Amino acid sequence: MSEIDERHPVITPRRVKFDWADTPLHWIPGEPVATHFINVLHLLLPAGERWFVHVYKQALPLVEDDERLYREVKGFMGQEAVHAYSHQGVLDRQMLAQGLDPRPLTRRIEWMFKRILGDRPPVPGMSRRRWLKLRIGIIAGIEHYTAVLGQWILDARALDDAGADPTMLDLLRWHGAEEVEHRSVAFDVYEHVSGAYAQRVRSFFIGLIAMPLAVYAGAAYLCHADPTLHGVRPRVRDYLRAVRRGLFPGNRFMIAAARTYLRRDYHPSAECSTRRAVEYLSTSPAALAAAPGRPGS
Repeated sequence: MSEIDERHPVITPRRVKFDWADTPLHWIPGEPVATHFINVLHLLLPAGERWFVHVYKQALPLVEDDERLYREVKGFMGQEAVHAYSHQGVLDRQMLAQGLDPRPLTRRIEWMFKRILGDRPPVPGMSRRRWLKLRIGIIAGIEHYTAVLGQWILDARALDDAGADPTMLDLLRWHGAEEVEHRSVAFDVYEHVSGAYAQRVRSFFIGLIAMPLAVYAGAAYLCHADPTLHGVRPRVRDYLRAVRRGLFPGNRFMIAAARTYLRRDYHPSAECSTRRAVEYLSTSPAALAAAPGRPGS
């Protein structure tokens, strides 16, 4: 494999497609609760990544003076738009088709991104420009986690050993690989438009506080709405069991990732591996099918 630029790889959207006809509702066999902990991603990502694109459309004029960064932001936006569409397909064509209706919760999530994190500043007297920079900082912090989680899913052999559905694994690993691939963009945008360390920390903790609450609330909703579980709620021991089996990242992993991001000398290019991401993308069934020149791509 030729030399790879860890900080500035070429970022190109891959127009992938997934067929959910043969994917069971509990796509990790015998692990419905662990399945739903991971399924929270499908609840959050369509609205969240559409929000990323919306915010970055406003950020584009702020990076026009850096041609390479501007080009990378456009590639980032293209990849995130495909991610949103692909995870929406799980909600529409995998969950709904098997009797699990995620829409009551996804409507609340859409409301949160449009209203609480929308264009109107939440605090009287805060300028729209300052609010935009704060949201850019929030995205940079979230993208740190999506990158390290992307690296985690690429290396999570325990999911293969557990017999996880190959189509769902390909979705998660294709997405994770692209998160690793474009991991520097959001941080570079933040550094370009602000760069203030104190604001980076404040923005990061907004996302850090919301993340575990969203994961538990989402998993609880999915378990309750799952017609086969009869109102079962996820318990702490279910989460710990999934972590011990290697089916879900644990608290130590998440805390270590937070400490890394909070270093003053942090840069995403020093974390994760673009080479590993590209290696997976060269074998991913969905990415190969979407490659230029392939039938239907």
